[in-house]
Amino acid sequence: MEELRILGIAGSLRKDSFNRYALKAAQDMVPEGAVLHLIELNDIPVFNQDDEMVPPHAVLEFKRWILAADAILFATPEYNYSVPGPLKNAIDWASRPHGDNAWLGKPAAIMGASPGNLGTARAQYHLRQILVAFGMPVVSQPEVMIGQAAQRFDRDGNLTDESTRQHIQDLLVALVKLARNRPRE
Repeated sequence: MEELRILGIAGSLRKDSFNRYALKAAQDMVPEGAVLHLIELNDIPVFNQDDEMVPPHAVLEFKRWILAADAILFATPEYNYSVPGPLKNAIDWASRPHGDNAWLGKPAAIMGASPGNLGTARAQYHLRQILVAFGMPVVSQPEVMIGQAAQRFDRDGNLTDESTRQHIQDLLVALVKLARNRPRE
């Protein structure tokens, strides 16, 4: 069976983001026959529709990664009850121009980490709403909402909480299953 390629996208640009830590932990938990590749959003400029027909190099590279992936794993923080601007911006760029949507039909899973109690619940629900526009099948269970993240990762960013680790493993298994079982064009 061909290796399944999952693209991991952290919605935070912060170097020591709990969401980036969660994705790095997930890399060690990917089911056999799959690989998780992480990509950064730092170089993607603010979306400008005037530039969508000739997008910047960073956007073209980002779209290439998405198109080469069999599935997407988002790790989103929550800013002001929603998804962070850099993540929404990257999503918008990769969906443009009309007729050239890199997200179309791509299986996805969402997780998120936060210092607060809710573990990015509101942001994850908003992200699900956004992905509906692209016909992306999204894993519905388990929901991985990592609240009190500072207690779940050590100072070096290693995931130390076994319950969280199990939830991420379960999410990855569900994502791989969704991606392998989806009809191909």
